[in-house]
Amino acid sequence: MGESHRVVYWIRRLSEIALLCWLGLLLLLDLGIAVAGNSPEHLLSFGCGAYGIYAVWRRRRSRVLPYAVLLGLSFAATVAAAAIPGGDAGPGLAETGALLVLTVGGLRWIEPVKSAAIFAVVAMLMLESSSGRIGQSEPSLALGFLLFFAWSMAAGVGAYLRFQMERRREAVHSVRRAERLELARELHDLVAHHITGIVVQAQAAKVVAEAKPEAVAPALDAIANAGADALTSMRRLVGVLRADEAARTPGTRLADMRVLVERFSAHGGPRVAFEVGQDITDDTLPPEVLTTLHRVLQESLTNVRRHAPGTGWVEADLRRVDRCVRLRVRNYASASDVRVSRLGGGFGLVGMAERVEALGGRLYAGPTPEGAWEVFAEFPG
Repeated sequence: MGESHRVVYWIRRLSEIALLCWLGLLLLLDLGIAVAGNSPEHLLSFGCGAYGIYAVWRRRRSRVLPYAVLLGLSFAATVAAAAIPGGDAGPGLAETGALLVLTVGGLRWIEPVKSAAIFAVVAMLMLESSSGRIGQSEPSLALGFLLFFAWSMAAGVGAYLRFQMERRREAVHSVRRAERLELARELHDLVAHHITGIVVQAQAAKVVAEAKPEAVAPALDAIANAGADALTSMRRLVGVLRADEAARTPGTRLADMRVLVERFSAHGGPRVAFEVGQDITDDTLPPEVLTTLHRVLQESLTNVRRHAPGTGWVEADLRRVDRCVRLRVRNYASASDVRVSRLGGGFGLVGMAERVEALGGRLYAGPTPEGAWEVFAEFPG
């Protein structure tokens, strides 16, 4: 896990602890009011607040059930308080805070959005009805207005967070759709490449058969192997289309990767040291893997130019290690990099991750212990 992942993780954990502590303080105030008032309706509000803290703690594991139970308890407490003669207890502070927090989370996460809106409206009705526990018209009306204002703020925050989440989903979906369309456009080129090779070998076998019949068998074996390779590549690429994943552009060679690096350095980019292992050649890598490596390198260099203009130099190497092909791109001596890893970073890395994972590989992007920013792609074979 990268340093940025750990920072985000602990920020979330501390925020969660702070929220629960805040609700706990409100619950202590409810307890003090219940002890001082010595009335059953205060105890009802205290009980709803206690369960509300539990519901907030459980909200990440179960979005709907704790929310629904708290709404039911709040309604039951309001009905019970109305049945007590002379009751003047308002809704509990912890109960109100928990309902507002769950309203924010519900509007953000509950699916579909219609269900989230229903829960939010029901929460507003429960808050407004709980103001009637006071039993006096003017204070009850004022409290109802304050509760409606607080609910409106919570609903606005929840709706905004959901809007941002939907925008993120749509952006990621657009990246994946663009990758699939690219694959669909260039699948013809991949098929043509394999079929052309098969046709050439078949024609050569026909010519050889007239002069050296014993050479026909090896030629037929080569044709069969080429056909098998074509079918394997086609199944893999079509499987990517059906699985709603990303694509690759066929036809790239190692020379294209070297040209990419040279052009990057020549057009204002930092100096790039690109090394290729001796056992890495165009013939030892499947065309779709080689092309994906080219795209990962291209995206990595683009991100260096875009997000780390102060980079001193870039190190890139392509090697075979432990029966895996690994591409590593690092940039050094850059300014503070505000990007996070692919789970929270740019959509270019999202597309690259789709390409790599579609081939059974993995992609990592994040800081290294030495202070560099690294993009690491690994493929089996």
